[in-house]
Order: sequence, then C-alpha cells, then structure tokens
Amino acid sequence: MSTSVLPTPSHSPAEPHVLDNAAWAALTGPHASFAERVGHAARYALDVSPFTALADPSDPDAWADLAALVGPGTVAPVSGAEAVPDGWEIVGRGHGVQLIDTSLYAEPAPEAVRLGLDDVPQILQLVAETQPGPFLPRTVELGTYLGIRDDDGRLIAMAGERLRPPGWTEISAVCTHPDHRGRGLATRLVRAVAAGIRERGETPFLHAAADNTHAIRLYESIGFTLRRRSQWLLVRIRDERTEQTEASDR
Repeated sequence: MSTSVLPTPSHSPAEPHVLDNAAWAALTGPHASFAERVGHAARYALDVSPFTALADPSDPDAWADLAALVGPGTVAPVSGAEAVPDGWEIVGRGHGVQLIDTSLYAEPAPEAVRLGLDDVPQILQLVAETQPGPFLPRTVELGTYLGIRDDDGRLIAMAGERLRPPGWTEISAVCTHPDHRGRGLATRLVRAVAAGIRERGETPFLHAAADNTHAIRLYESIGFTLRRRSQWLLVRIRDERTEQTEASDR
C-alpha cells in the first residue's frame, strides 16, 4: 500500500484538530440531537449508531462518566484510548485510517435516489451482504444517504453521511452488491455525497480499516489523502455482581 500522511498544522494541547476526536465533536455539535450524554462522555442513541466518545480518553473522570452512561457489562467502542482505567476491560481492538478530501472531483449522480426510513429494510439487506460497517435502523437519519437501484428496484449500491463534526462530514456505508462491482457505482455515489457536503461549505472525510488496502488505494486515487492512523477499543466495565456469581458457580 502506498500512502502519504498529509502534513497538518501543529496545534497546541488546548486546540486539537477537530477530526482527532470526530465522534465527540459531532455528538457535542451538529449531532447533539442524537446524543445521550453524561458529563464528559457521550454516545449516539442506541438505534442510531454504536459510537461512544470521551472528551479526553486520558481523563479518568470521563471514563467514570462513560460508566454511568453505558452501565456494567455493556460493550462500547472508544477511539483514541491507549489503555483503560481500573474496573474496565478491553474485549477487542481495531486499527483504522482517516482520509480527507484534498482533490476529489465531486458531482451529482443523476441515477442516484435519496434513501430514507422506508428504505431501511433494503439498506440493512445490502449492509448484511457487503459488511461496510455498522448500520442501525435510524442511521439513515444522520445525513444524506444515496443509493442506486437495478432495473427491478433492488438497492445495489449506497453511500451516505455519518459523523458530522463542525466543518466536516464523514462519508460512510460505501458499498456495492457483489453482483454489480466493477462498474464504478460506489465512486459515483461518493462523488455525489461529497458534492452535497461541499454545497454546505463543509469538507468530506472518511474512515477505513487499516488493513483494507484496496479501499484505501481507491479513495486515494479519487482525491482523498491519508491524514492519520488511529485505533479503537471495544471496552466494557466489569459487572462485579456477575463476576461474583460466576466465581461462586465454579
């Protein structure tokens, strides 16, 4: 994989880049109406998105707020954390990349249709067949989702908007049914979603799994530039009552 990290202006600790903690910036900004929040921890409504966020992943008080928000035993994804405080456990981890639009040619796609809540059953079917990432019954409410249908009306490709920190919008859920790949459908939809983002005066960005080299190369070839590498943790707070019950059963 050939990638180059885009040089970004240095920021003081008091002024981190908004994309360094994109979920928190979205949940406390343009997506506040979708947020459930306790102090310095927030998450999307459970039928909207699985993302949780901490104002500062190194702050123990933020983790205490997250514990109050999600409760014992609930698995939550957290970005930007290197470790977890006492009382928490890591149940999974992943590595990703963040890419930003630097030279994307954006244009509408006349064949694309706007997707809404009535389309969720078909969206979920396409997501199950292509696995682009988590998509829940109300994810479509986060922004504009566009799709392309075949002659029989079946949804065969999709892309849309997910995280929306101030000044930026993430393009997500980019997927094409296996029977229709190789036709450039996903690229056309990415360009179309990006056109709508730019019309609002915002800049598109996106995330991909670090090992998805095919997708990363595609995004770079159409005008995205790798900005940063990141990791996320799947964490949960230990439920002492459950652990005591399990210990007594052994």
